[in-house]
Amino acid sequence: MRRTTVLRAGLSAALLLASAVAGLSGQASAAPVPSGSASAAEAPASAALIAAMQRDLHLTKSQATARLAAESAAREVEGAARKAAGASYGGAWFDAERGALVVALADASHRAAVEATGAEIARVAHTERQLNATKAKLDAMRAPSGVSGWHVDPRSSSVAITVVASSKDDNDVSEFLARARKAGPVTVTEAPQAPRTFAAGTVGGDPYYTGNVRCSIGFSVYGGFVTAGHCGQPGMGVSGWDRSYIGNFQGSSFPDNDYAWVNVSSGWWTVPVVLGWGTVSDQLVRGSAEAPIGASICRSGSTSHWHCGTVLAKNETVNYSQGAVHQMTKTSVCAEPGDSGGSFISGDQAQGVTSGGWGNCSSGGETWYQPVNEILSRYGLTLHTA
Repeated sequence: MRRTTVLRAGLSAALLLASAVAGLSGQASAAPVPSGSASAAEAPASAALIAAMQRDLHLTKSQATARLAAESAAREVEGAARKAAGASYGGAWFDAERGALVVALADASHRAAVEATGAEIARVAHTERQLNATKAKLDAMRAPSGVSGWHVDPRSSSVAITVVASSKDDNDVSEFLARARKAGPVTVTEAPQAPRTFAAGTVGGDPYYTGNVRCSIGFSVYGGFVTAGHCGQPGMGVSGWDRSYIGNFQGSSFPDNDYAWVNVSSGWWTVPVVLGWGTVSDQLVRGSAEAPIGASICRSGSTSHWHCGTVLAKNETVNYSQGAVHQMTKTSVCAEPGDSGGSFISGDQAQGVTSGGWGNCSSGGETWYQPVNEILSRYGLTLHTA
């Protein structure tokens, strides 16, 4: 945990004490699976997180609070709706205007069953299985640097391919798109920049270092914390904000994936807290229930602190210069160098660790994260929750 001041450490301890008194403390289940979301009686998020949503999503306080409640309900509905849709399932997303989960159906035979779960319906041309098959074909293709990534988009019922605007007329990009169109239903969009990872050189007072690289802690797990794989290789030592030894990278994968975990020792400890870096108050982590496409989400990082946005896409293949990374989640949240590995959280539910993106927090941009539940499953870790 980053201990920037005695006050910050004291605040985190106070949050933990408060949760224990309220009966909220307790170790997460041994299996690395999503924990449940907060009960309706609990506040959906701190006032500071709601304030960050107001700032970044241009919402009123009541709108932000109502949206978090609706998103929590949507998370509960999604699993049952997917099961009810059966083979006609075409994906799902959260519709902020309607405040509901929308489920795409390739035929109407399961409409009544899906609506009975509380979800709304959208008719689409292709099932998720068909779109995943198209994406798998693209994953097997070598993409030029002018193609920044692709993902299954349930709203358009296609595989959405993103190209860098300055490279859209390149021959290599055109050839890739021609092959992609033969693979199945695709749509093409443009991005102003290519994605990059958000590691940074040495800067004093940052959360952790591996040599001259600075990154951010993601989420506490029992025995350590999870972070981005491009921040370090297995065996590499990690030092904290004060350059004292924390532990070592126990596992790391990049590219193909972008996740890692670090053990904690030598007087450092783990707590179920996402830091606000003095911009907002620290947040307790109560689980890791996955937010749907369209849901609000906030990010904490050592450079740009707290920023919020929405989930734009899931299971995206991101084509970094170092190689493709798969099964990423795309967001409208900005990030900057040094934010790599940091926390993505929706309400009080852990979502993933910051990987990379384009843009910055002055002009805006997009950022991808590696889902936290995949990391927990890969390494057999248990999320530290309140």
